Amino acid sequence: MTAESAAPPAKHPALGFRLWGMMFLQWAMIGVWVPLVGRFALAGVDEGGLGFTQGQYGWMTGLSAAVGALLAPFIGGQIADRRLPAQWVLAGLLAVGGVLQCITATQTAYVAWLYLGIATSIAFGPTGALSNSLALAHMENPSRQFPWVRIGGTIGWIVPAWVFPMVWLQKGLEFTWRPPFLVGVQCADITKRLIDSYYAGAILAFVYAAYCLTLPHTPPQRDARARLAVGKALRLFRHRSFAVLVVAGILISAIHNIYFAQTSQFLKVQGLREADLLPAMSIGQIAEIGVMAATGWLLSRLGFRAVLTIGATSYVLRFLFFGTTGLPLWLLVGSQALHGVGFACFLATAFIYIDRIAEPDIRHSTQTLFAIFLAIGPILAGALTGPLAGLFTTMKIKMVTYPLFLKLPAVVDELNYSGFFYVLAAIGLVATAIVALLFRDETAKSPPHAIESAP
Repeated sequence: MTAESAAPPAKHPALGFRLWGMMFLQWAMIGVWVPLVGRFALAGVDEGGLGFTQGQYGWMTGLSAAVGALLAPFIGGQIADRRLPAQWVLAGLLAVGGVLQCITATQTAYVAWLYLGIATSIAFGPTGALSNSLALAHMENPSRQFPWVRIGGTIGWIVPAWVFPMVWLQKGLEFTWRPPFLVGVQCADITKRLIDSYYAGAILAFVYAAYCLTLPHTPPQRDARARLAVGKALRLFRHRSFAVLVVAGILISAIHNIYFAQTSQFLKVQGLREADLLPAMSIGQIAEIGVMAATGWLLSRLGFRAVLTIGATSYVLRFLFFGTTGLPLWLLVGSQALHGVGFACFLATAFIYIDRIAEPDIRHSTQTLFAIFLAIGPILAGALTGPLAGLFTTMKIKMVTYPLFLKLPAVVDELNYSGFFYVLAAIGLVATAIVALLFRDETAKSPPHAIESAP
């Protein structure tokens, strides 16, 4: 490795703040719209939504996420590892993705949302792993430094989740002692306004693209012995710990994606206002701040297997809460905190572990390779959502309000969320057992990046 190709360690305090800002923008541009897609996509056209079916929505979200992640190593990882500086690659992908999102927000047809969603995912798909690997490349002690930098992304998710509803979904804001502290009257066309979160995400993507040009220089490994970084990264399957993380990660990724696809609609059915959906779902990210801050300490005290098991278990508990009928709304909203435990202790910890076993010249591709396998999760989620929803959907007669306040009986489909979420809890339980019984930390007695030394 030449001196030019090696990224400098994070010794200057200001560098940590710059990386923190990168994470803030990375997740702010996604957090402002991802939790709302399920609500406005599944809402009827008469309400201002898109009127998609559960099956259409499942394939739209699952297929787009999967294609983006499958192509990520070749569009993002390979280029950043071998051709261009990582910050340049990030800037280009973000600019393209922002344009695509602006176009998507103007569409109403399912086919348009499907194909534009796939194109947008191809652009945005590599950015999460690239931001992770760029930050890790400038850290001397990733296990301790990365969680604190990653907290920037958590706060980035929370801020638009509170600000967007205040600015765009309500009027006549008044102070209240309960979060999000400023609450007003919902706008009459609120369901239609939810789609504008796509424009908000695009604006943040453009801001992030410009910010990338100020990030520390992270050049490619031009003198690396293996020309195809992805091919070299695949050798990590020689290690059981990596294979176990991939298998468990696929299952967790599937139920993780269904959580975002269904929770906004689920909470609306339980009686939560549409203006409160984003703040309520941000409770998971608020909890994530505390857990991420403690991740370094937890890893040093408990080790990777225990922390990963705790994270997987939290997914099981969350869906058990969702599936239990008769629970008060405040408890269902409060159970969002388990999302923070799951993300920090499983997904973020998995990325930290993978950074430990990857050699420096394939960091970007190893992170995106893991993202490839996690992309099988959205495919499973898309394939599972429709049939699972159909299995637990019953037809009921309800009184429906028509114009002039006329109420008439109508046959409507009603999803039994109890059975639906119990199935997801069972999938999470399988992932938890895989980690608890089969994972072994193969870096415990070896220095980071020393496990795989073959060319």
